[in-house]
Amino acid sequence: MTQQTYPNGLPFLKMHGLGNDFVIIDARNTESPVSQSMARAIGERHFGVGYDQLVVLTKSDGAEVDMVFWNSDGSVSDACGNGYCAVSAGCGFD
Repeated sequence: MTQQTYPNGLPFLKMHGLGNDFVIIDARNTESPVSQSMARAIGERHFGVGYDQLVVLTKSDGAEVDMVFWNSDGSVSDACGNGYCAVSAGCGFD
C-alpha cells in the first residue's frame, strides 16, 4: 500500500491484491471528487496512475463506509470482491 497524491492534489492509496491493483480515494469527509472523465484519466496506465478498479470511500448513514467502484473506462461497477478485501485489509476496517 502506497499513499500518493494525484497531480491535481488528490491524495490516494495504491494497493495490489490477488493480481489486481486498486486506487483508493477517501472521500468520507468531502463530496466525491471523482467523475467519469476523472476515473478514465486516473485509470490510464501510460499517463495516469492505472488501476483495475478505483474505489471511492464515501460517508454512510448505516455503515462505517460506503464504496463506489469505478472501472478504468469510466463506468461504475456494482461491486468488486478483491476491492472490498483490499480496503478492509489496508484501511483498517473489520
